Amino acid sequence: MRIRRVGAYALLLDCGEDGPDVPGRVEAWRAELARRRDRGELDAVEIVPAAATVLLDGVPDPEATARSIAGWTPRPAPVRGTAGVVEVPVTYDGADLPAVAEHWGVSVPAVVERLAGTEFRVAFCGFAPGFPYLTGLPAALALPRLPTPRPRVPAGSVALAGPYAGIYPSASPGGWLLVGRTGLVLFDVAADPPARLTPGTRVRLAPA
Repeated sequence: MRIRRVGAYALLLDCGEDGPDVPGRVEAWRAELARRRDRGELDAVEIVPAAATVLLDGVPDPEATARSIAGWTPRPAPVRGTAGVVEVPVTYDGADLPAVAEHWGVSVPAVVERLAGTEFRVAFCGFAPGFPYLTGLPAALALPRLPTPRPRVPAGSVALAGPYAGIYPSASPGGWLLVGRTGLVLFDVAADPPARLTPGTRVRLAPA
C-alpha cells in the first residue's frame, strides 16, 4: 500500500494494481480508517473509496497523518452472516439476461440463482449520486459493457458490467447489462446519508 499526497489537505492510499484481492484491500483500509476516525485517531473530513484507492480529504496535517497510517494494519474482514445485510428486492426480468447467460455459459434461471445467492458488498459509489458498485462475483464472470450505451436506463435498474453489479438510482444513459429492476429508493437528498447503499454495506439482490 502506497500513500501519496494529493493537494494541500488530502492523502491517497493506493491499494495496488487491479486484481481479485484489490477490492478486499480497499474495503479493509476503508473500514480501518473509519474506525480510527471514530476513535479520534484520524482527523479527516471525507473517506472516499474507489476501485483501487482510498482518498482521505480534509486532513489538517497530511505528513503526520501519512506517518501514522504507515504503521497501521487493517483488521481482517469479519465473518459473513445474515446480520447487517440489506436485502434489495429485485424483479429479474432484464433485457440482457439472455446475453449474460450466454457469456457465462449457463441458463437464464442459473444467472438469477447466482445473483440471488451472492452476498455483495458496496465497494464504492460513483457515476451518479447513490450508484453503488457491488463486488462479490468471481473475476471469471466479468462482463463487457454494451458496445453502444442506451440513451436512457430506468431508475432502479439492476445491471452488470466488468466485475461489478450496480443499481441505477435515477434514470440516465448507461451501457451496463440489465438483469432486473427494484423499487428501492437509492438516493434521497433529504435523507442522512442521502445514499441508501454506502461503501461497506453488504447487499443481497433477493428475488421480489
